[in-house]
Amino acid sequence: MFTHGKGIKIFTGNSNPNLAKAICQELGVPLGNAEVGSFADGENFASIYETVRGADVFVVQSTCPFEKDGVFHTVNDALMELLIMIDALRRASAGRITAVIPYFGYARQDRKTKPRDPISAKLVANLITRAGADRVLTMDLHANQIQGFFDIPVDNLLGSPIFVNEFFRKFAAVQDDTMVVSPDVGSVARARAFAQKLGMPLAIVDKRRQKANSSEVMNIIGDVHDKHVILLDDMVDTGGSLCHAAKALVDIGKAKSVTACASHGLLSGPAIQRITDSVIDEVVFLDTIPPKTGAKCDKIRYISVAHLFAEAISHIYEETSVSRLFS
Repeated sequence: MFTHGKGIKIFTGNSNPNLAKAICQELGVPLGNAEVGSFADGENFASIYETVRGADVFVVQSTCPFEKDGVFHTVNDALMELLIMIDALRRASAGRITAVIPYFGYARQDRKTKPRDPISAKLVANLITRAGADRVLTMDLHANQIQGFFDIPVDNLLGSPIFVNEFFRKFAAVQDDTMVVSPDVGSVARARAFAQKLGMPLAIVDKRRQKANSSEVMNIIGDVHDKHVILLDDMVDTGGSLCHAAKALVDIGKAKSVTACASHGLLSGPAIQRITDSVIDEVVFLDTIPPKTGAKCDKIRYISVAHLFAEAISHIYEETSVSRLFS
């Protein structure tokens, strides 16, 4: 598959090792031999057990909460693991280091919304760059302008083509009676592009957010009466916004059914129970964030992004264009 002589190495932290293994399987390369963990006092460490001198190295690590050996770790642990691994690889004279971050945490803090707010997305971008990363590969950033926070190249893959293929098959028989719905005004551009690819009309849920992780649905822009509805979002955190929007579509808009999809399923707090109790028929996530351990919901389904990331890594390694992967 690979034509030039520089070796390729793929390593992973603890936040999403199954995705890293699937990417390696797609590429036909072994997962790098490394140990990433924490000391008794909580400090993180990384040990690389093979040579990386001059190699083209890819570090797969979603900056999201995760569980390991029954212990819950926060997004900060995932971020520190990534930074420490990058630093270890740089000091081991890796030729190029690409941070593969399927889910980029802190992305929602991309601007000041009130006085004395931090812009944490910029701070994290600075930390990753300063640690020694030469390039970033991610998916569906919460705000596209975050690419400009980095002083290194950033490839932001889109998850919507995966959903297009999925829902084109699922709703082929009822395409004329199916609509795409944006759960808020901020997601309209993403939903419009998604609807155009599916050849479906678009509706919008107009909501007013009172405080973080809560929202109040105000109105539905568009006629969803007796329609099958596809709700598209970039992430689902506590699930409140998604479930409230779905309820409004059924109760106010009289939609026939509601199916939801999002690239990143954080599923914090009561999210899984909310989805279970909601009017939503099915929620489809990409596996940029691994499924919750021990939490089962028959309405939730995952689609792997391993093939897309493997293809992007292959193009980066071969130094060929990756632009077609953004369409």
